[in-house]
Amino acid sequence: MSVESTIIEMSKAARSASREMAKCPSNRKNEVLLKIAYKIKADADHIKQENEKDIDFAKEKGLSDAMIDRLTVKDATIRSMADGLREVAKQEDPVGAMSRTWKRPNGLEVSRMRIPLGVIGIIYESRPNVTIDAAGLCLKAGNAVILRGGSEALNSSQALADIVSDALRETGLPEKAVQMVPVRDREAVNILLRQEEDIDLIIPRGGEGLIRVVVENSKIPVLKHYKGVCHVYVDDGADIEIAKDICFNSKVQRPGVCNAMETLLVHRLIAQEFLPVMRERFSDVGVELRGCPKTWHILPKIKEAVEEDWPAEFLDLILAVKVVQNMKEALEHIATYSSAHTEAIVTSDYERARQFVREVDSSVVLVNASTRFNDGGQLGLGAEIGISTSKLHAFGPMGAEELTTTKFIVFGDGQIRE
Repeated sequence: MSVESTIIEMSKAARSASREMAKCPSNRKNEVLLKIAYKIKADADHIKQENEKDIDFAKEKGLSDAMIDRLTVKDATIRSMADGLREVAKQEDPVGAMSRTWKRPNGLEVSRMRIPLGVIGIIYESRPNVTIDAAGLCLKAGNAVILRGGSEALNSSQALADIVSDALRETGLPEKAVQMVPVRDREAVNILLRQEEDIDLIIPRGGEGLIRVVVENSKIPVLKHYKGVCHVYVDDGADIEIAKDICFNSKVQRPGVCNAMETLLVHRLIAQEFLPVMRERFSDVGVELRGCPKTWHILPKIKEAVEEDWPAEFLDLILAVKVVQNMKEALEHIATYSSAHTEAIVTSDYERARQFVREVDSSVVLVNASTRFNDGGQLGLGAEIGISTSKLHAFGPMGAEELTTTKFIVFGDGQIRE
C-alpha cells in the first residue's frame, strides 16, 4: 500500500473510532488509561531496548546533545509516563460537563456542554513520551488521534503505540482510536495535513522549523507554538537566595527545552550584588553569558550581546542578560521579544507582582518560581499535549479539557420563533 493510501485509510479509521470514543463512558476510558500505565512499567525493558536503537540512529545522524536528551527514555521517563496516565485517570471527565445554565425571556433553558474535538493529528519530534501523553489525553477527552513521531524516535514511539493498541483491544475499545504513522517518509506529513475531511485539529510539537512547515502546508487548523523565549526578571528588593535558585534552575535544569530561561533581566539597583554571584554559579556548569553594555560593565569578561540574542531560543547553555532601569523597562523588553510562552518575576513587592501578572501577555506567568513549571504535569493536568502560544482555542499547557469544545444545549416546552 502506498504512503498516501495508508494515511487516508488511517484518517477514515480514526474518524470512525472517534464516534465510538465520543460515546465512551468515563469508567471505560479510565480503565484503558490505567491498563496502559501498567503495561508501560511492565514492558519497560523492551521500551528502553527500542530506545537504544533510536539513540544509535540519532548519533549517526549527528543530532545535538539537547535533541538526544529529549529522545532518551530513562527509568524516570517510564515512571513519569505511567504516573501521568494515572493522574489523568483520576481527573474529572471533561466530556458531558455542563457550563452555567440561563433562561431566556421566552422560557428556553440554555447551557453549554463539553464535547470531544473529534480526530487530532499530532506531529512531533524526538520525545517518545509524547506518544503516551497524547494518547492518554486524547482518550480521556473522547477523541481519536493519529501520531506522527520523528524519524529519530520511530522505534521507541512504535513500541509505546503498540502498548496503547494492546490496552485498547483488551478493554474492548476501538484500536484505531490511537494510530502511529508507521513510516519515516516525510511525505507522510504532507499527506496527513491534507486530510481536512477526517482530521479536526493538528498539533505540532518540536522546533520552530517543524511548526512553520506544518502551518504553511496544512489545510487543517493548527495549534501553534513556535518557540520559547522565556524571561526571568529579578526586581530590586528580591530575595537574593530565592532569585539565585530560580534563575539557576530556569536555565540549567534542562536547557534544551522550551520552558528554559533564555533571557535574564535584572533591576539596576540589585545588579551589582546579584550578577557576580550568578556568573560564578553559571560558569561552574558552563553557561555562556551574553550581556548588554551595563551587564558587561559589571561582568567585563563576558561576551557582548547583539540584537539577535534577545529574540533567540538558544536551547543550550547560553544566556542573554540585560540590566534594566526599572520594571517598566523589563516589561517593555518582554513585550518586544517574548514568544508568549513563559515569563517570571522574582520580587518581594506584592503590587509589582500583580502588575507583572496583569501586563505580561504570555501563556504562563510566574511569581517567585522557575519557568520550568510551565508544564502540564507540573501544573496538575497530569500530562500535556502541547503548550499553545496562539490563544485559539487554548493558551498555555493543554490537558484533557483543552481537547474538547462546547456545543449549545437548549431545552424548551414548545416555543416557536415569532
